[in-house]
Amino acid sequence: MSWMAVAVGGALGAMARYGVSTWVVQVSSHRFPYATLTVNVLGSFVMGILFVLIIERSALAPEMRDLSMIGFLGAFTTFSTFSLDALSLWQNGHLFMALLYVLATVVLCLLAISSSIWLTRLL
Repeated sequence: MSWMAVAVGGALGAMARYGVSTWVVQVSSHRFPYATLTVNVLGSFVMGILFVLIIERSALAPEMRDLSMIGFLGAFTTFSTFSLDALSLWQNGHLFMALLYVLATVVLCLLAISSSIWLTRLL
């Protein structure tokens, strides 16, 4: 059953990523990879909430971990696209923008997950 939960979560996460990415591209500059940054930061924030609810508090069934944390967020967030975006910026002569993107992604994702863990623990 875990395989099915991961598969369903992955399908939903991929569709959500596509939807968020499409929307972000429509409302932002196409030069900076805002879409990938957005899904990775948002996914990190949600991961923190789910960590507290599923792992620490057992407020959700353990099976929800496979569906949401592994399947959904595994497909929703993307390290491979982040890596390709950073490399493409670098190779196209936008060294500063590539470095800014890498730094922003790491810092914002860490802030997102730590703040969501902290906020969820308060509830």
